[in-house]
Formats: sequence, C-alpha cells, structure tokens
Amino acid sequence: MRVPLSWLREYVDLPATTTGRDVQEKLIAVGLEVETVEQLGEGLSGPLVVGQVLTIEELEGFKKPIRFCTVNVGQANGTGEPQEIVCGARNFAVGDKVVVVLPGAVLPGDFKIAARKTYGKKSHGMICSGDELGMGDDGTHGIIVLPPEYEVGTDAIELLELRDEVLDIAVTPDRGYCLSMRGVAREAAIAFGLPLRDPALLDVAPPNAGGYPVQVGDPIGCDRFTARTVTGLDPEARTPIWMQRRLQKAGMRPVSLAVDITNYVMLELGQPLHAYDRTTVEGPIGVRRATPGEELVTLDGTKRVLDGEDLVITDNRGPIGLAGVMGGANTEIAAPVADETGRMHGTTDVVIEAAHFDAISIARTARRHRLSSEAAKRFERGVDPEAASAAAQRTVDLLVLLAGGTAEEGVTEVVSPRGPRTITIPADHPDKVAGVTYGRETVVRRLQQVGCDVYGQDELVVTVPSWRPDLGDPNDLAEEVIRLEGYENLPSTLPLPPAGRGLTERQRLHRRVGRALAGAGYVETLNYPFTGPAVLDQLGIEPDDPRRDAVTLVNPLSDEEPDLRTTLIPGLLASLRRNYGRGNHDLALFETGPVFRATGTELPARRLVVDRRPTDDEIASLDASLPQQPRRAAVVLAGAREQAGWWGAGYPSGWADAVEAGRAVAREAGVELIVRQDQHAPWHPGRCAALLALVDGEEVLVGNAGELHPRVVKTLGLPERTSAMEIDLDRLERAATGSLQAPRISTFPVATQDVALIVDASVAAADVETALRDGAGELLESVRLFDVFTGEQVGDGKKSLAYALRFRADDRTLTAEEATAARDAAVAVAVERVGAALRG
Repeated sequence: MRVPLSWLREYVDLPATTTGRDVQEKLIAVGLEVETVEQLGEGLSGPLVVGQVLTIEELEGFKKPIRFCTVNVGQANGTGEPQEIVCGARNFAVGDKVVVVLPGAVLPGDFKIAARKTYGKKSHGMICSGDELGMGDDGTHGIIVLPPEYEVGTDAIELLELRDEVLDIAVTPDRGYCLSMRGVAREAAIAFGLPLRDPALLDVAPPNAGGYPVQVGDPIGCDRFTARTVTGLDPEARTPIWMQRRLQKAGMRPVSLAVDITNYVMLELGQPLHAYDRTTVEGPIGVRRATPGEELVTLDGTKRVLDGEDLVITDNRGPIGLAGVMGGANTEIAAPVADETGRMHGTTDVVIEAAHFDAISIARTARRHRLSSEAAKRFERGVDPEAASAAAQRTVDLLVLLAGGTAEEGVTEVVSPRGPRTITIPADHPDKVAGVTYGRETVVRRLQQVGCDVYGQDELVVTVPSWRPDLGDPNDLAEEVIRLEGYENLPSTLPLPPAGRGLTERQRLHRRVGRALAGAGYVETLNYPFTGPAVLDQLGIEPDDPRRDAVTLVNPLSDEEPDLRTTLIPGLLASLRRNYGRGNHDLALFETGPVFRATGTELPARRLVVDRRPTDDEIASLDASLPQQPRRAAVVLAGAREQAGWWGAGYPSGWADAVEAGRAVAREAGVELIVRQDQHAPWHPGRCAALLALVDGEEVLVGNAGELHPRVVKTLGLPERTSAMEIDLDRLERAATGSLQAPRISTFPVATQDVALIVDASVAAADVETALRDGAGELLESVRLFDVFTGEQVGDGKKSLAYALRFRADDRTLTAEEATAARDAAVAVAVERVGAALRG
C-alpha cells in the first residue's frame, strides 16, 4: 500500500514539521512494515509553469517527426513573449494547455534545462510529459494536456503536487484494513496520539424499495450488497488533476472519471467497488455460484471457464463479473468517443456495486484463475462489511460533484443479519502474555483506540470492530495492547528451562549429521516442502511406489505443487539446476528435514483451544491426525569433487562420493553401513547402491545412493553424471547400539596386511568385507577395499577384491606372526562363507 503523506494529512492533523521518515518510525513502532519512504520531486526546481500552445510548425527532413512550437507562458519567462520550444511529441494541438519547463529549472534525476540549438532551431525549454516529471503511469506516455480552466503562468509544481513523500507499506495478511487510507490514518492517529477524521462517517441514504433490483442467491458468499444508481453523467467530464495525482502516487493508473472514482474510494475507505454501464445490464443483478463450464470474458479481455465454486455477478444473460475479483467486459464503462460532429459519447448512467464477499471464496477464485486484482487483494484479507454503504454514498457524491450526474433516490441494500463479535478476556491477560504490568486502564484505552467497545472490570467483554476480522480470541487482543504500548518496551529476559530439558538424542543426531556433511564440503540448502505428481513422473517413480502416497494440501500455494514432499531429492535437484544455470558448475548440496507419508489411517484433526494447555487426550488425537513424518538427510553432487591445480589433478564427483556421504551420515549415528547393489528410481540401475543397517540382527534398508538415471538427468536438465544420496535418519537412530562411543586410541604401532581374494562376480563386496571382519577378530582396527580387478587373469565370471587390513593391540606391539595369523583367520572365514580364493 502506497500512502502519500499529503493525502494522509487530510485525516490526521500531523504537525507541519513531521516528515515521512517520522511517520515511518511511528508506524513501524505500532507494527506496520513501512519498507521505504519515496521522496517525490526530490531535486526538482522551477520555473515549471502552465503554458498555452500558440503555434505549431512541422519540421521536415528528420528521421522522426519534429515540431517547432511557440507557447504562451505569461510572465514566467520575465518578458511575457512567447517561448520557442522544439518538441517531438504529437498528442497536443494549438490552443492546448501544457506543462512547460523553462531554462534554469532542474527536473528529477538532476536533468538541468537550458536553452540549446537542436534540429536547426533554438529551443528555450521543454514541453513536459508525465514520465519526465516523475508522475508515474498515466496511460498516455505523452505530453501532459491540462484542462482549459487553468491560467497561463500558474506554478505547475503546486498544481500537479509534484513534491510529496510516499510511504510504501508491506501490509501483512492479518492487517487488511491497512490497504486503505482510512486504515493507515487510524494507525497514524494512534501512533501520534491525535484524533482521526474518519472518511467513512458520512450521511448515508437509507435503503428503500426504489433501488436497482438485486437478488443474492448465496448469502454465505455475499452477506451484503449495496447498489446505487447515478444518471446523466457528462461523457466529457475528466478526472480532476488532484484525483489523478493521488491515484498515481498510490500506484494506480487513471482510466476514466467513473472508474477513477471507484478506485479512489477503494483506496480511501478500503471497500472495493464496481461500476456497471446501466444500459448494458439486462434485468436484476444477481449473486450466485457459477455453473461449471460457464464462460465469462473479464475486463482484461480473457475468456475464463468458470468453476462451480466461483462466486459470480449475473444479469438475465448470465455472468457479468467475477465477484470480488474483476468485472465482465460486457458491462464495462465505455470510454468517451467523439462522433463526426465532435460531440462526445460514452457511459451516462451507472449502477454502483458495493458488496462484501467471503474472503476464502474470493482468494480461491483469484488463485484458480491466476487473476490478482486490487479488489481481490483486499477481499481475501478482510474488508469492513459496514463500510459498503458509506463507500457507495461517497462514490455517488463524487459522481454528482465531478461528472454532473444525478443520484437516483432508490437505494438497494441486501444484508444477511449478523451479530457483533464479542470476546471475553481477563483484564490482566495482556500482562501475563507480555510479562509486564499494564493495568486495566491501559488495556481498555488501547482496545478502544483500535475501535473496540469494552465493558466490565476484572473480566472484560470486548466487542470487536467490523474492520478487524483478525481479532478472534484473547491473545489477539493482548497483541493489540502490547504492540501499541511498544514492543521495544518489553523487557529482555531469558527463560529458565527445567533441568533435563536439553536436546534430545534425535536432535543431537540431526545436528551432528549437518556438521559432518558441511565438514565434508557440502552446502546446506533449505527447500520448500511442496511438490507435485509431475516431478515424481520426471524422476521415473512407479505408480505403486510408496513415494506416491502424498499428503495433498486443501489450499496449496501452487496448483502445480499441491502435495507435501515424500522425498528430499526433487527440492535438492531444483536447487542444483538453478545454481548450475547461474554458472556454479561444481556443486555439492545437502538438506536435512522431514518428509510426509500418508498412511490412510489419519483421523480428522480437531481444533485445539488456546486458553489452556491441551489435555493428553487432545494432543494424542491431534497426533493421530498427522501423517508419518520421518526425518531424512540427502545430498546431490555434480561437477568436480576436487579441483585440479598446481598440487595435482582433480577428479569429478560420482556415485562413490554419494555412497561415502551415506557412510559419513551413518558414522554420526554410530552405525556401520552395509552397501549392496540395487535398482531404485531415480538412480541408474547399474550404479545404484542400497544402504543397509542391522536392526535387531536383521538388515534394514535405510537409504539409497548412486548416479542418477540418464533419462532423469536429461528430463530435468541436470549436469551429466549427477549423483544423489538419501537416507532415513530415524531408521539409523533405531540401528544405533547406544550412545556414540569415542574411538579407541592406542599408542602401539599398526600392523598392515593386504589380501586379494577372487570371488564370483555376483558376490557383493559388502559380504566379503563382513566375512573378513568376523574372521579377523578383535585385533582388526579397520578394513578397506582399495582395488577391484576383472580380466583374463582371474577368469570369466570372477573378480578380484583387494583389501587393506589394519591390526592393532591396545596393550602391546603385535608381532608379524600375530598379524599374519589374524589375516589367515579372516581369509578362512571368507573362503567358507563366500567361496573366496586367495589370489597368488
């Protein structure tokens, strides 16, 4: 929401010395996010005046049309003589009033104006466009042509309100009332301790039977609809400059007088409005849900196929507008057009709609049709239903005043009865929430400032104002008191946790995993937990794969990602692709976090109370409604794992690095992984490893690692040879044998024995390693596979596996005989279990 300071002063008598920065500081203190204060007209200096075009001479012989003009600027140039100016624009004619900047002036951007020779003529100044003056988008991008009533020589800086300060406020979803000057003015009045002139306090005509007929078929979606009619509008009436400038400063483009007035009132009061050309509306105006498949061409010229949940405005022909989002093109206010006699024709009779629609319905319709509008932005955050009548009256008054219209006496108002919203709150509740003693008087005063009616002593009964739909329980009211009293006044105190409430073993494991991967050169990324079926299709995941059992959100942020993730891989691959596309070709990324698996046995969630701690049964019922949320760790790699340099050659990352990342994670849990060949999407079937761990003596799959399938790499646009690993941290924790033990450190030397074994090609290296470990006994410190060989020397269908065995004793130096005996024992078990043969 862009808030011009000059407009804000109309509702709050701010001190004359108050600057935009001062207002920004005050509004931030009461909880508004004022991002910037824009200084309009900064560095602008005159003379900048109103001039009248006297003559126009077309200059020929140039690549583009050039005109040599004389302009009457009165006494602004000190002589009263016509000013000679060269101009390339063509949207003005002799007799038009224009804005002229004279030599010596400075325009925004430090653009100094001086007399200069150009196109064979000497130009003494410039005829200005809105862009050159920093006025924003007026839809023409040409010379400013002023109404004829302005006198020649008038100061255009004051006339066009070129100097101002505009506050840019990022309005959070719970503060929708601040998407209006009325709402921001209320906050400013509270912040400065000044009275508010509420623009919604108008004399409103009461409803009667003579208004335009309206039929509301869905009182849930539309609980209030006000219709007013104005006739006899002057098609030649133009939007006054002061209104155009306010719209431009607020970030809106002037269109036509009737449309500009509805936009102006929306910015002023926060109530979206719509004006229909009465001559194009056939029969009563209706409000209902759309029939699936109905079509509507909206004001942006797009034909939209409607959904059965869309709320629409109708007449006898069918839909004429998407309620609360955008009107239809078939009832659009016609732009003034001149006939052959020069007479202007356009819309002369309008029906004004000021309605209140259900916020959720409007939000879903806007998102469904990918149609963001100023009206929808306000309705989905909550609009004051009581402001509809005042907004309609304000619109009618402006149309009568500025367009010469006549307000019909008929007033239509369809209202679904609703009682006031009340909240009961202990007077000391804000004190308990903030840890500060405010006292009853302060609590009552602050709640009254935001528009609440407050009754009671120790127990307060608070009636919430209609413009604050976000106030729903005692904690919301406590927040209002605390923010107005100043967050900066809250004391900074550290909580005192009870003994034994530190990190759990699960939390410690997750932190150790993160540190281990970061230490191994991986960079942590945090990805959104949303995904969609299309991504799983791209990964080649089968329809019956458990990763297809996703939890679907009722109200997703994107229709393309309606599900919660069942694997961390897609988010990491998207991060890798994004970084690779921006020139980072050597990447190693990791993420730890939960995935979500639907079981089909989840119970409906129950809403918990907020005024007390939930009972154990309530918490258990809430847990029963949640899907399984196992915590995972995953990595993706591409490019060089180690860079080449003067120190030697580097090497590219590959499937082995992904497997080693899984081992590094498992080591943090004190688990030794068993690695076997596997086939599991999205990995390459010949370069995919299953990561197994022993749980209660049985091998349990805890993850997979390897190189991604080439088809997946091509589909997702990933670098060649991209590798990935994903592992289940909860299963690793169950496989752990207890607290992580520190490694033993011996002062005695190590004895190394190498052994090469020939086995069948189908035998897994993990089985050979397990056999060697079991046979070597307690003297074995580590075993490492350092070579795999196949060829004629070992025979067809065979392979040679070479291992380095390290032996060490805690209490003595091993003899060569002891190390050899341990090695022979290890080989003997390998021969017995896997049919290994010692290679000579």
